[in-house]
Amino acid sequence: MIAHLRKQFNADFQESQYQAIKDDINRDLDNSLVFRLSETPLFLDDDLTRRLIRAAYDVIEVVQHPEFHRQTVTAVPDQFSVANESPHPHFVQVDFAVCRDEQGQFLPQLIEVQGFPSLYAFQHYLDGKLRQHFPIPENFTPFFSGLLPDTYQAILGRILLGDSAPENVILLEYQPQKQKTRIDFQLVERYYGIKAVCVTEVFQKGNRLYYRDAGRDIPVERIYHRFIFDELLRANAECNFNLKDGDLQVQWVGHPNWFFRLSKHTLPLIKSPYCPECHYLSELIEYPEDLSNYVLKPLYSFAGQGVQVDFDAATLDAIADPENYILQRKVTYTPLIETPDEPAKAEIRMMFIWEDGQEPLLVNNLLRLSKGRMMGVDFNRNRTWVGSSLAFHRLDEAF
Repeated sequence: MIAHLRKQFNADFQESQYQAIKDDINRDLDNSLVFRLSETPLFLDDDLTRRLIRAAYDVIEVVQHPEFHRQTVTAVPDQFSVANESPHPHFVQVDFAVCRDEQGQFLPQLIEVQGFPSLYAFQHYLDGKLRQHFPIPENFTPFFSGLLPDTYQAILGRILLGDSAPENVILLEYQPQKQKTRIDFQLVERYYGIKAVCVTEVFQKGNRLYYRDAGRDIPVERIYHRFIFDELLRANAECNFNLKDGDLQVQWVGHPNWFFRLSKHTLPLIKSPYCPECHYLSELIEYPEDLSNYVLKPLYSFAGQGVQVDFDAATLDAIADPENYILQRKVTYTPLIETPDEPAKAEIRMMFIWEDGQEPLLVNNLLRLSKGRMMGVDFNRNRTWVGSSLAFHRLDEAF
């Protein structure tokens, strides 16, 4: 992106540095780095940084619109609807492919929206580790909205803890010790004293929730929501409390309903130069003539499951529940990061925190690099300079 920084980083890179940062993280965090860390971050130029910010806030404007609740009233399946929904999501992730426009300039194109937390603690931690092991310029940062590492950490802690003591706040996940994102859970406990608790271990007494620790039943006042209902279904696991009980005295930080409201279901509602054309399959009177330029996505899936990139009209006609699918125009990722063999493509997650009584705030990012047909492990096996990292932008610009 910034030619001289890329050239210098690649020239200085040593495999021993890459191995050292992974070893360092695993020593520090109990060998929990189970997803692939990329060999390189990304250095954003000022123009793409501005476009990414504008694109991300285009999405936020849709979510803030007074009509958004009505437009997404059918997004939450009845079986997964949870009581006491918050008026807005506390966390918003907006994923953009880096492409090129007709003038050859880098252009963000919306891929996914999530009203669900990402690796908020790990991305903060990773900034420090990258600086420790690689020559990251001091005037570059992954943070937005004028945040520094300490102010970012403080905001995250404020929204997770609220006015509660750490022991009365839990990170709720299904079998957290087995999740690929467990490294983030460890850091949440290190930073804020919040324990990760399996959803099957929380129980209800009256209108209160509890978990058991060191022989004590500890009341739960706030839940940092991290579990996916799909996982519970696949494992045939159940909650030991009533998710539909409106009298429960607990606050969800990241209410589960927003996982569905702010998701693929949102994409057709967004009209922006940074959002590819997108339709609810059930609302199409006729299919686009160039179906080969579209991707078919189920509304209710996780981690790309069920996405089809090659299909025809007969495939669409055979779908029994078209209301659960969208058609989205394909985007062409631009190979933009020079690596020792072939250029890598980039997808950038723009990460928001939305405190009660405040405006949503863009705070950080997550970078994913790929050399395969799509993002994800299955398309990048046995490849290098792919995986997860951070995108840095110039600190001395008004971002």
